[in-house]
Amino acid sequence: MARRFQPQSTAEENLRLVSRSIPWKLLLLLPMLFVLAVPAYLIASNVGRGVIPGVTNFFYGLSAPPPPPVPTPLPTFPTILPQVGSLLYTVQGGDSCDSILTYQMRMANAGQVFSDVNLSTVKALNSALGQDCHAIQPGMVLPLAPQYPLTAFGGVVLKIEATSPQQVLPTPVIKISNRQIPVDCTGGCLLTVRLASQVQVRLMVQTTLAPKVGSWVWTQAMLARKTMQDFPDYPYADPKASFDGMSLRACDFQVDDTHDDNALSCDQLMPNSIDDDRGAWLFGVVGANALSHWRYNIPQPIGTRVLLWLSSENGVLKFHKGNQLYKYDDTTHVYVKA
Repeated sequence: MARRFQPQSTAEENLRLVSRSIPWKLLLLLPMLFVLAVPAYLIASNVGRGVIPGVTNFFYGLSAPPPPPVPTPLPTFPTILPQVGSLLYTVQGGDSCDSILTYQMRMANAGQVFSDVNLSTVKALNSALGQDCHAIQPGMVLPLAPQYPLTAFGGVVLKIEATSPQQVLPTPVIKISNRQIPVDCTGGCLLTVRLASQVQVRLMVQTTLAPKVGSWVWTQAMLARKTMQDFPDYPYADPKASFDGMSLRACDFQVDDTHDDNALSCDQLMPNSIDDDRGAWLFGVVGANALSHWRYNIPQPIGTRVLLWLSSENGVLKFHKGNQLYKYDDTTHVYVKA
């Protein structure tokens, strides 16, 4: 049988065949796709770098513990502290020690605190006045001290101690995850508080708040009174006593930005005569880190040491225009009318 031979294709035929198999529309589309795809890829890549970490951080934030609160910046320490002192009074005709204390110092129960029934109390008063109360004469000048005086200040807590053996407190303070163990001071605590760069006091507090080492506390407090034999309720502070190391009892207490509305009011600190006197005397210093914190509108320059009368309104002490106000005279070392 005769064989049939397929004629071999020429180069032109092969080229024609290949060109017919290529879709020319695709060749035209590829450059356009390239031009569009490259910028789209670059844009999507940049967006992805921002979106994916953002989404990751979002879900991480939902599952992570809340950040610790930003601490309140501490106020600056004062350079001037309150000064305990007396004011001067010239005896008038018909005056007695009881009447002077009652009307000049607003001491309603002066006759009961200093009583001839207890001769040690009269002796203590004679010593404080520098005169025998039974022999005062018009024209005599007597130094009158405020009874059961208060003071007001702010400071940073350095140490917290128990006030009774039954109260268990961490000493030194134990830290867990950079957080201090809360201290229960509802039954009472003893705080070491720095008032100034070189002055510390021991502050006895009873509060529902939880002060921590490093907390800034604001308080009014009863000044330590001079110790007198056979006279436990002696009402006057020692003008020669230093604030450094003094023990005071707190009232109107605040930790950082939180005021304890359930803390002891100043008329609950015993002994005192605030309720009977309808007010209290307070030694303080004018300024933002002192009396201005209590919004006492005292018309004196910042840094002035003052002695003022606070009116008691349902246990709340307030300073009103017209209340007695004295400023400390550094030359005579007594308080004079402001």
